[in-house]
Amino acid sequence: MKKEIRRLLLAGAVLLASNGAWAQAASNTEVRYDKPEQFMDVSFDQHKREEVLTELTRHFEKLGATLPAGQQLKIVVKDIDLAGRENPALRTANDIRVMTGGADWPRISLSYVLEQDGKVIGSADAQLSDMAYLTHMNRYASGERLRYEKRMIDEWFAKAFNIPLSRLNRSS
Repeated sequence: MKKEIRRLLLAGAVLLASNGAWAQAASNTEVRYDKPEQFMDVSFDQHKREEVLTELTRHFEKLGATLPAGQQLKIVVKDIDLAGRENPALRTANDIRVMTGGADWPRISLSYVLEQDGKVIGSADAQLSDMAYLTHMNRYASGERLRYEKRMIDEWFAKAFNIPLSRLNRSS
């Protein structure tokens, strides 16, 4: 019995330590949303909009944690158009998005600044877009919210910061 309790305590300590390390590593990424209430396709309901923006922020932070030590990434998201379209006829407590593969692909407009030890080493505007979002293999589960947007962001991040996509996939 004492042995089991020690194992549980040790496992808990390891989990706490890993969570602390992740939070510290993720702090090298700063995400700001410019006029999110005017975004092309994020819910007008403030609570739902905040949920989407929080999830995207966490995703950017997770990716930013893969940057080399001493680098800080600052992202300003200017517009978001989520994959699919909301179908008003299917309104429920949770909005249902219908994916047709037509003109409903995900798009994100952003700008970023990458700093190394406080000095700017890169910056650009970026237009993320995935017109063939329904035809790609997607490592995110079919039930995961924003799976198409996350895949698109992963592809952009890997290319923009020269980080192998396989390394990003392992950090999930």
